[in-house]
Amino acid sequence: MDPTENPGEQQARATREAIEEAGLSLNAVWTRYFSFTGAAGDYEIDAYLNGSMQLPAHERDLLAHAVNELIKELPPRRMAPYSSNGTAPCEGGQTPQQDNAS
Repeated sequence: MDPTENPGEQQARATREAIEEAGLSLNAVWTRYFSFTGAAGDYEIDAYLNGSMQLPAHERDLLAHAVNELIKELPPRRMAPYSSNGTAPCEGGQTPQQDNAS
């Protein structure tokens, strides 16, 4: 984090990064945000995410909630199998317990 950024700028940057990493479209984000009674238009959201303007804390949090909800709806990413038993790791990256009864 950049210590010279204020909390709103930090939140905007982190939200933008989450959107980019998840591959979400601005339209999808704005539509979900608006469904949560968000008051800013899509141009204002775009400007906020690009650091051109600030939003009130309540609007920033509604936007973050919209982004987080959309990310939760994404399918889980495929994980690589381990060579020891050919199975994929369990959720959280843990390897499955092997049966020692053989």
